[in-house]
Amino acid sequence: MKPPFYHLTILPPKMPRAEALSQEISALQRHFGGELNFLNPNRFSPLPIPRLLFGFHQLARLRRVEVNFGVHHIFNPDPFPFPILRFLHRPVIYAITGGIAYPPNSAFFNRLAATVVPDERSLVQLKSAGVKNVVLIRPGIATRKFTVTPTPQSDTIHLLVASAPWTKTQFATKGIDALLEAARHNPQLRLTFLWRGVLFDEMMRRVEKFGVENQVTIINKLTNVNTVLATVHATVALATEAGIVKSYPHSLLDSLAAGKPVLVNRAIPMADFVAERGCGLVLDSVNAAAVSTAVTAMVQNYQQLVNATHAIERDTFSISAMVAAYRIIYERVSL
Repeated sequence: MKPPFYHLTILPPKMPRAEALSQEISALQRHFGGELNFLNPNRFSPLPIPRLLFGFHQLARLRRVEVNFGVHHIFNPDPFPFPILRFLHRPVIYAITGGIAYPPNSAFFNRLAATVVPDERSLVQLKSAGVKNVVLIRPGIATRKFTVTPTPQSDTIHLLVASAPWTKTQFATKGIDALLEAARHNPQLRLTFLWRGVLFDEMMRRVEKFGVENQVTIINKLTNVNTVLATVHATVALATEAGIVKSYPHSLLDSLAAGKPVLVNRAIPMADFVAERGCGLVLDSVNAAAVSTAVTAMVQNYQQLVNATHAIERDTFSISAMVAAYRIIYERVSL
């Protein structure tokens, strides 16, 4: 079997080892080989280039080198029908990493070799829209590198936030502003943000604006996430709509592997798993009031949430399970 040709639609991250999709692709490359390509041309262009044109600046090279690969494997947050995929000769696997916020183009996706989703909610939505070749594959993390540690003893509630924004608008859509405002109204709330080199100065400005300098820690470098998780009570990831973050944010999976509950809002598909397993709390909206209410509920029910988190099988989101599932698809569709 020839190796896959992996494609990302984001700009190359400043810290690839801290970016979830880059981590997943690295895990797949260790098992299957293959090359990583970035279809987004905006790092080279002085003017914004729309998604409809992504990849066309590479078309000649893609057609020339694709004979060395068995399949194209593209990762994208939402079901956007990139026209470039129609011009490729090798089979295409399209992995939708976020939720489904709008009806997909079923005719486009039915022409692909397979469409992969990470959650049951998206699976049902795509099938209901008439997409036939949908496969559910949960994301995988290195679960064994995380250690279950005792609950920090303090009179504060300490949350880890590891889904940093890529754009200024995402300070609102990823709930960063809501968390900072909640901290301003609750002196007992502590927040640790894992940053990735983008918009750091803007984040510092907002921390000062909300007056929460003594309640917020920002780690703007690669760090040992397991060590950080030992210092917090829970991890939070928020998004105002599906597709802004992964359906199963890696930060929340890391937290569960370390025995720490999570806070997530209903727009993120992982909320269904959290509600079913009782391993955290689900917010109905993304604002400071909802965050404050959830923090209060977490304090009141913390040990129950921890017990439910510890009951989750450690291999539920393992890399080995993800790799095994992709091996089946690669062998079925690759040339």
